[in-house]
Amino acid sequence: MAKNKRDIPNFQLPIIETHFHLDYLKEGSTEEILAKARLLGVERFMTIAVSPDNLEKVIALTENHDDVYGTLGIHPHDAELYNNDVEAIIRQKLAPENRSKKLRAVGEIGLDYFYDNADRKIQRDVFERQLQIAVDYELPVVIHTREADEDTQSILSNFAPLMAKKGVIHSFTSGMELARFCVSQGFNLGINGIVTFGKADNVREVVADTPLEKLLLETDSPFLTPMPYRGKENAPCYLPFIAEKIAEVKGITVEDVLTQCYKNSMATFFS
Repeated sequence: MAKNKRDIPNFQLPIIETHFHLDYLKEGSTEEILAKARLLGVERFMTIAVSPDNLEKVIALTENHDDVYGTLGIHPHDAELYNNDVEAIIRQKLAPENRSKKLRAVGEIGLDYFYDNADRKIQRDVFERQLQIAVDYELPVVIHTREADEDTQSILSNFAPLMAKKGVIHSFTSGMELARFCVSQGFNLGINGIVTFGKADNVREVVADTPLEKLLLETDSPFLTPMPYRGKENAPCYLPFIAEKIAEVKGITVEDVLTQCYKNSMATFFS
């Protein structure tokens, strides 16, 4: 656990939490977690679906809290649970004629060749099927990619030209080539607590190289808690630490980071 903890800075500017898993957080009640973040300027929260068994949980959270929004999709870890019935549920909930204004994107979808929890061919098929939902319904996507740069780029090269809205490559830890490709195709890169980790020079290099207009703030709570609170459960209240590190890496003010990332988030998910 990190030493020399300090109070979370409050920059008195609005922030959007673009990626966390509210139903996974354990330290404190849902209302306490949200209230603490609101005091620090977090204005909207995007809670992300990952599996067939938490689709309804995400929907319920968006219905129970005015400032909580959500996505629907199946994470590559659970790609082998994806079937026609699951797709039918996602399509029914996201179809324009049915869709709640609180559901803003297809996700979390993508490829994960690091853990390989699902067969890679199945991961690719499920990724493509969910990208097609985004194409059909003109929705942005929330993409997870780990150790799968080549296949991610290949698949997105086919789908990106068809997408009315793009979305974000969340928790970006991939190589510079994929970063530049995704940005060139209109996608944003989601930056979280990893950017504060001592050994994450690769992420900081991507942040330095990427235009601020293409970055989004996220925590991926309850995972990836930023320094100096690494070791504790992550939560949206730690977003200011991520903004601080981005500002340091890019040599600009935190206020500039927060202002532009807010605009980017609104344009990506709420326009």
